[in-house]
Amino acid sequence: MKVSTFISKIKAALQYCFYYIRQLSFLIIVLSLCLILSSCQNLVKKNAGVVHINLWQGINPPVNRDVFQKLVDKFNQTHDDIQVDSIFAGALEQQLPKVLTAVVGNVPPDILSFYPQITGQLVELGAIQPLEDWLNKSPIKSEVTSNLLEELQLDGHLWSVPLYTANLGIFYRPDLFKAAGITTTPKTWEELRQVAKKLTIDRNGDNRPEQYGILLPLGKGEWTVFSWFPFLLSNGGEVVKNNQPNLIDSGAIAALKFWENLLKDGSATLSPPERGYEEDSFIAGRVAMQITGPWTYIAKSNVDYDVFPIPVSVQPATVTATGNLFVMKTTPEREKAAMKFLEYVLSEEFQTEWSIGTGFLPVNIKSAQSKAYQQYLSQKPWLKVFMEQIPVANARPTIAGYSRLSDSLGRAIESTLMGRSTAEKALKMAQERLDLIWDSNKN
Repeated sequence: MKVSTFISKIKAALQYCFYYIRQLSFLIIVLSLCLILSSCQNLVKKNAGVVHINLWQGINPPVNRDVFQKLVDKFNQTHDDIQVDSIFAGALEQQLPKVLTAVVGNVPPDILSFYPQITGQLVELGAIQPLEDWLNKSPIKSEVTSNLLEELQLDGHLWSVPLYTANLGIFYRPDLFKAAGITTTPKTWEELRQVAKKLTIDRNGDNRPEQYGILLPLGKGEWTVFSWFPFLLSNGGEVVKNNQPNLIDSGAIAALKFWENLLKDGSATLSPPERGYEEDSFIAGRVAMQITGPWTYIAKSNVDYDVFPIPVSVQPATVTATGNLFVMKTTPEREKAAMKFLEYVLSEEFQTEWSIGTGFLPVNIKSAQSKAYQQYLSQKPWLKVFMEQIPVANARPTIAGYSRLSDSLGRAIESTLMGRSTAEKALKMAQERLDLIWDSNKN
């Protein structure tokens, strides 16, 4: 690598790392470097004629990781010339410093499994290979749901392919609905608000309900932002305009105000900080509705449950939960081997077994239509809600500054839910902070 190129990468990566370094201890960085150094030993060919490629992933829960490993093993057993080493590199939100350090040190994994919102960062670092030329020549392209590929594009290039897809809906307890005399699920925001009120019950009159209508995620992390996005999109809102933050968009203000009103009504309760994905309260019957996706543990529990689409404000909408695979810039030989594995991941065989094993939705059209998956759907009819929402599911932004944008949004949502500010004031303050640093520090 040229010295000038190396220095350029360091400067770019430092911009992205600045925010994270403030939050992570030096120990984490040291451990990250240790992980990278140890992985370097695996970058060489272990056997003559066999290309070994490393895949970093953060698949959770562990049962889903086991399904993925089984499929990786199947690929390795049927390919004598390529062997994929799947490495669990930790939860995704803790992985980004490791990824950036690996890129700067010129020892990245061959394949990175992450969420699409880091695409802009990796593109600016020159860390990933565009994939449109390879995919356009592959017969597998015609089998992949087209709107998923659109989500993964930036600046005219396709930078990754989907490992899986899903979207958010609202799970509910039919037994609690019946007990409250509710016979239909809410279709609009106002109906959702009214239903949440009816489902909130204070049995002993101490102003501390034993049962709440809905759980809202507390925290400034990505789960909170992700859970709020369907309401933003349903209200026709956007938080990026011309590649610039636009948090004071009227649709964004109304979407956050809706959550604010649920709390003011007393019909919503907040999750523990940064744990909005936990479902204990729903399973215990302390909340009647929860925003989550088809991967949920609720589906593995013994409670009575069902799901309905995100209620509509201006238009039907939800947010995609897409996991994707990047091919990192390494060597032509390893990049070619990585693309061979990606072709396998997109195949009907992989997608059918993966989707049935994890609850995620298949990205392969033939897989979704297959006898095995249709039989699986017949056993889990609630999954059809998520399948039917695919055409109205949209993605979060993939711009280079998404992590900073998300952090600002998360802080505004948290401030509003904690009652420290109104929705409008919180988003205005977040916008003002972003305006000060956006062009100089897009981390």
